[in-house]
Parts: sequence; C-alpha cells; structure tokens
Amino acid sequence: LLTEKPVLYVFNASEKQIRHDWKPDSALGSMIGTAQWVAVSAKLESELSELSAQEKKEFLAELNLPQSGLNRLIQIGYETLNLMTFFTTGQDETRAWTIPTGSQASRAGRAIHSDFEEKFIRADVIHWQKLAEAGSWTAARERGLLRTEGKTYIVQDGDVMEFKI
Repeated sequence: LLTEKPVLYVFNASEKQIRHDWKPDSALGSMIGTAQWVAVSAKLESELSELSAQEKKEFLAELNLPQSGLNRLIQIGYETLNLMTFFTTGQDETRAWTIPTGSQASRAGRAIHSDFEEKFIRADVIHWQKLAEAGSWTAARERGLLRTEGKTYIVQDGDVMEFKI
C-alpha cells in the first residue's frame, strides 16, 4: 500500500531559521508524526552551489553549520529508504553504487551488472578511509589492509570492493 511507504518531509526555511536550528512546532510536529524531516534553505543551497569546496567549508563554518542542507537531505533520504553506498575502483575511475542496507557481497555485485551476482567468486574489500590513508590499492594490498570476502559478506557503508568473477 502507498500508505506503507516511508515519508520524508522537506521544509524550505530561511537562512535565519537554519542558523537557529529550526524545528517544527507542536501542531506541525503532530501532523508529521514519526516521519523523517529536514529543513533546507533553498536560497542558501543556491549560494553554496556557486562556491568552491574551500569557500563552501568556510561559509558553512561562518553559519555554524556542520554540513549543507542538501547533504543532510541525501543522508536522511538514504536512511529513510534503507540504502547505503559502496565503491568500486580501478585504474580509470572510482564509482559509487547504491544498494539496500544489509546486502550481501553477491547482491552488491548485481548493482554493477546482473552477471556479477551469478558469477561472484569473492571480493577484495577495504573501507574508503583506510584506502585513502594507504594512498592506493597497491599500497593497501602491500600493507595487508585488504580483506578477501565471500558471497555472504554483509557489505558495509563506505566499503571499496574489487569483485572477482
């Protein structure tokens, strides 16, 4: 049923409301119930979209905000839909893939191509932060940071995987 689907409310708030950590009043809160919600300032997001990464960071710090409203919306959207991200990397590119939280490695392979689920043998896995610290896939392998996981491995948010099929 449509009524069984998760709901996420997005409120367009002023910059002042965002700065003061706006929350729905009791009347609006009772209408929302237990649904997820996020307040975003469309004006602020428009201004942020025109800034460089460093300028965004400084602007958000000036406003005393840990992250942009768009990033909060994405994070809450993923939580509401019970989704997570894993990565694949190669010589040419690193790519993010979205899968349901709690997916096994073979199911994660299907996000890339349906054959990956059927022909899955194993995957080399490392968390993205450890890979970044190592500097490269080769360096991570040399340091023994890669793990070999089988079909039933439960993929964790932020895993970087190389599939063996």
